[in-house]
Amino acid sequence: MKTRLPQFAGAWYPSESSECKQVIESFLENEKIGKAEGDVPLGGITPHAGWYFSGEIACNVIHQLSRGGADVVVVFGMHLHSASPAYIMSEGAWETPFGELEIEDGIAAELIDKYPFNIETPTKFVQDNTIELQLPFIRYFFNDAKLLTIGVPPTDQSLAVGRTIADIAKKRSLNMKIIGSTDLTHYGAGYGFSPKGAGPEAVEWVRNENDRKVIDAMVEMDTRAVLSEGLRNHNACCSGAAATAIETSKALGATRADCIAYATSYDKNPGSSFVGYAGIVMSK
Repeated sequence: MKTRLPQFAGAWYPSESSECKQVIESFLENEKIGKAEGDVPLGGITPHAGWYFSGEIACNVIHQLSRGGADVVVVFGMHLHSASPAYIMSEGAWETPFGELEIEDGIAAELIDKYPFNIETPTKFVQDNTIELQLPFIRYFFNDAKLLTIGVPPTDQSLAVGRTIADIAKKRSLNMKIIGSTDLTHYGAGYGFSPKGAGPEAVEWVRNENDRKVIDAMVEMDTRAVLSEGLRNHNACCSGAAATAIETSKALGATRADCIAYATSYDKNPGSSFVGYAGIVMSK
């Protein structure tokens, strides 16, 4: 089986399994991370910066999702705009420090028959951190689950793809967990977005206003509000991934969403440019 090699291991997260395990265990010790209140976790929203900045949030979301295991874990991601194509890896596996994650090629083939995708392979793909940063956590917590990785633009068709995936899971009686990968506001001159100037006031605006708007939409599971927030207020760099994860989770039966953590890169590296991160768990 051909394997897609990691592009960010050794830089954005450890490349060795022993170090990854040590970091993951430290992430799980943070008592400030909340617990989702639903009975059956079905989906989550995770950030995708380097593990130093946002790995703790992503790790804890995926850990909470792992309760009850899974046959298939679906990860939506990629930095796409509304005119972008959708992407899917159709076969093979992704390599992680803990071993390979095999693509669920049967579901991939069914989706390719129904929707237009740019097809990725283990050797021909767009370099992208949004999905890869989640994979060591998935391999660690889900062990032998198969994987489906899809890049989705912020469009209604992406939401339809999500509903179709849920239909396939029900038809095949699969235990499926869903992840949507997005960071929140990218603020400052380094990102070309600084409507509130610089300094503490700008940080508070991002934390308490701009990021709060899209987090509220996610918690309300309002997919179109998530899409519009990302497009209008620049507070979700992958709003298509987040909205599609919510739509899929709802179609699988999720009825509530809990924000279990929020942080910014400013918390660890104060500066004029910074990024927001949230962890959401959807359940029934």
